[in-house]
Amino acid sequence: MQGMEEMYQQYSSTVYKYLVCVSGSAEIAEELTQETFVIALKKIHQFRGECKVSTWLCQIAKHLWYQELRKSKKHVSVSLEEVAENLRTENTVENLVLKNEEKLEFFKKLQTLDELSKEVVYLRTMGSLSFIEIAEILGKTPNWARVTFFRAKQKIKEEKENG
Repeated sequence: MQGMEEMYQQYSSTVYKYLVCVSGSAEIAEELTQETFVIALKKIHQFRGECKVSTWLCQIAKHLWYQELRKSKKHVSVSLEEVAENLRTENTVENLVLKNEEKLEFFKKLQTLDELSKEVVYLRTMGSLSFIEIAEILGKTPNWARVTFFRAKQKIKEEKENG
């Protein structure tokens, strides 16, 4: 049990940031972070050490998030739009309309990306995570995260210019 407390202290912040990023809700992230560690405690014997502990925990969290989506039948982009709307904006009606249209267009273009690229963009833009943190969560290298983010940005930019 002592080892699990240490694991929680060390990795709960990473798992929580990941879940806030994908869910757009601090409340849901808090709840799913707790569930993640409950499941990890039950399944610790199944951890083979083939990846980092943080990667394993984030995979558990990801599966819990998908279960949550299936239960509530919500789509990820809806909650991400809510997060984006909470970003600082000027309060003029014109600016709010323009920014909302830009956000909507951005999220539409984002949906054309493959799942891993989408996840990298979400984690980087909405979660403000570093490439090192993104790499740790997804079980990849920081360089892979940088390149994937750059390519995703380029594809979104090209889609915007062509569409």
